[in-house]
Amino acid sequence: MPGKSLSERIADLGHRLAVEAHAAWLAARDPRTPPLARLLAVAVAAYALSPIDLIPDFILVLGWLDDLILVPIGLWAVRRLIPDPLWADLHAAAEAAGNRPSSRAGMIAVLLIWAGLLTILYWSVRTSPWH
Repeated sequence: MPGKSLSERIADLGHRLAVEAHAAWLAARDPRTPPLARLLAVAVAAYALSPIDLIPDFILVLGWLDDLILVPIGLWAVRRLIPDPLWADLHAAAEAAGNRPSSRAGMIAVLLIWAGLLTILYWSVRTSPWH
């Protein structure tokens, strides 16, 4: 076999991002994590592990940009703020875990953002001079 197919490489990338998000979730809960890294890890893990995206995937191109750009950048920033030995422990624990966590808080945050945006849109249309 000369190499992996594109679908296998994408699956590998998805697995790596899931492990990294799980490690960020573990970092957010670990008392050894520095406070700034913990705050960022909470936000990144909540968004990455949320079953609902800020930009739904059915919106062509934009729906995938958050998964392909925002999540990796957030994970990279979390990784940079955590000391190497601690990250190695967290990453090993995330890799060994059978189940990945799901973030209800992230889902609620995304739903609240959408509700807020829809409310703003509704009131801007309702109060516009063209209505």
